[in-house]
Amino acid sequence: MRWLILLCLTATFARAEGERPGEFDYYVLSLSWSPSWCAVTGDARRSPQCDPERDFGWVLHGLWPQNTRGYPSFCHSATPPPSRAMTAAMADVMGTGGSAWHQWKKHGVCSGLSAPDYFALAREAYGRITRPEVLRKLDKPVTLPASLIEQAFIRDNPVLEPDMITITCKDARIQEARVCLSKSLDPVPCGQDVVRDCRMKDALFDPVR
Repeated sequence: MRWLILLCLTATFARAEGERPGEFDYYVLSLSWSPSWCAVTGDARRSPQCDPERDFGWVLHGLWPQNTRGYPSFCHSATPPPSRAMTAAMADVMGTGGSAWHQWKKHGVCSGLSAPDYFALAREAYGRITRPEVLRKLDKPVTLPASLIEQAFIRDNPVLEPDMITITCKDARIQEARVCLSKSLDPVPCGQDVVRDCRMKDALFDPVR
């Protein structure tokens, strides 16, 4: 029994050490619908992201290295972390500098890129995907099938196929749009670990503040 326990522990540590920066299959571009996040979490935190003057709709939650099965996180790396000024400079697309810092610590460090290059790539990925303008024109909360959000993205991004994007929900609200991209930021089919389409037909969608 002792040798079996030691074998399991050794295997566990080997998996942790195997998550080396730069070793992944593709990226997941995660876009968060800011009004939903604010209603569920941000307002209670008094996050500056939720200030109506910021006028946020889809914000860049993160650019996540992803494998066909599973994903690396909190990779060990000698790459210098981003400066406070660098993360603060991402607040215009990520909501806050704190969010940018968290994304670097958990996901960016696994990209194998320097912090400046990772944030530049994340900003480029965010810019390549058209966020449906029609969703910003709502002036009151509505309930709708989550599939309509996916259809809006596909309509405005002809390069996307249904298997390249997934919509998630949280607390009965539309939460995120997640788009799968190659390392060169071309849309690619998502792995089974990513495809978790929200199937709600009456998901709440809050308007931009």
